[in-house]
Amino acid sequence: MRAFVFCIALLAPVSAIAATEAAPQAATAPVAAVATAASLNLDTPIADIAAAPAGKAVLDQQLPGLLTHPAYESFKAFSLKALQPYSNGLITDERLAAVETGLKALNPAG
Repeated sequence: MRAFVFCIALLAPVSAIAATEAAPQAATAPVAAVATAASLNLDTPIADIAAAPAGKAVLDQQLPGLLTHPAYESFKAFSLKALQPYSNGLITDERLAAVETGLKALNPAG
């Protein structure tokens, strides 16, 4: 038992260092993932849509309050499709269709 506790105590600082080293990369990953507004769709993580000014405007218009929701940090990595079942009916199929139309309008050629 003592050996197990000792091993955990040794690993804790290593995992803390790994977490802090990975944090800067994780913070920039969503921005790097957004190539263009044309690539945004209902399967794109919400944070990536919000990182694009035109995508953020679509979300603000069609789903007001989503980006300022108190739990935003918890669900921003979800896509809108993935978040819908957890929205207690607030993200309806109609709202998703409106967001999809808005995102498609950002790429009229596609």
